[in-house]
Amino acid sequence: MEELMELLSAIKPEIDFETEKELIDDGLLESFDVITLIAEIEDQFGIEVPAEEIVPENFNSAGGIWALLERLKGEE
Repeated sequence: MEELMELLSAIKPEIDFETEKELIDDGLLESFDVITLIAEIEDQFGIEVPAEEIVPENFNSAGGIWALLERLKGEE
């Protein structure tokens, strides 16, 4: 999780990812941010994020993103 938090902070340092729970719904992460985040996740964690997983629920919080990563790692 620490690695993910570092990645998120590098992309949007002005956001407190530990407390924010509505990153997409509140417009804190925009579509370009999500695309950048997905590319970084795929590079850093060595997993592919399928298009059907790119939904607001999976990217609204650091916890949601981490749960997505854990689920995708388990499917490999």
